[in-house]
Amino acid sequence: MLNEDKIKLMTGIAMFEKREGKRIFPVNRYFRSDYISRYMFRSFFSYTICYLLCAMIWVLYHMEQLLNTLDIGELIGAGKHAFFLYGAGLFLYLIITWLVYRKRYEYSKRGMKVYVAKLKRLEKRYEFQNRARELSKEGGRHDRTSRN
Repeated sequence: MLNEDKIKLMTGIAMFEKREGKRIFPVNRYFRSDYISRYMFRSFFSYTICYLLCAMIWVLYHMEQLLNTLDIGELIGAGKHAFFLYGAGLFLYLIITWLVYRKRYEYSKRGMKVYVAKLKRLEKRYEFQNRARELSKEGGRHDRTSRN
């Protein structure tokens, strides 16, 4: 005999896994600091590579102007300015990364609590059904022995 409550619970759990599984389950393998620092390292390297590529494009685009005004003082000043822009941009980018992945981690942990609660509710339904079966079997045996 099918139990509609259990079917609804299992369907809800399956739908939850399908919708939220890709975001929630990988987070469960990490502590919060490890999860966030992992993405901050990735952000650091990706920002650095992007900044270097953009700087190379800018230098190549302005190569003629740079060669015409080849002044060491200006080049050092431009280098300092570029390094300051890199540091400020990196700082801002890492703060944004930290905020985004902290939020994602918290969202995933809340989702995992919901998922575990649904699984516990389903487990209680199974336990209740198993107890009811055992009691009905014992009651049936007791009735048979009392009749004889």
